[in-house]
Amino acid sequence: MSNNKYFESHQVAGIREQLLGMDESKWPILQTQQFKDPTTSLIVSLFAGNLGIDRFMIGDTGLGIGKLLTCGGFGLWAIIDWFMIMGATRERNFEKLQLAIA
Repeated sequence: MSNNKYFESHQVAGIREQLLGMDESKWPILQTQQFKDPTTSLIVSLFAGNLGIDRFMIGDTGLGIGKLLTCGGFGLWAIIDWFMIMGATRERNFEKLQLAIA
């Protein structure tokens, strides 16, 4: 649970249960996973959100291209992402963890 900053608080208990019931052969795969830091995503979004770099960084290529082509949705989309990017990063981390456990 030392990586709880990478996930939403309501997901941590479920992740703990999954990890306790996980097969031992999956531990090496899980230990090599690197998760994106939500704080870093926010900082990138503040400084380069108009170019979509924040979305490219977390793996949302389609949204990144959309922000790049529209200059962050003419600034509006970039401002909205300042509030949403941390949650989106945590959701991507959760999806990555689920793929590693499955």
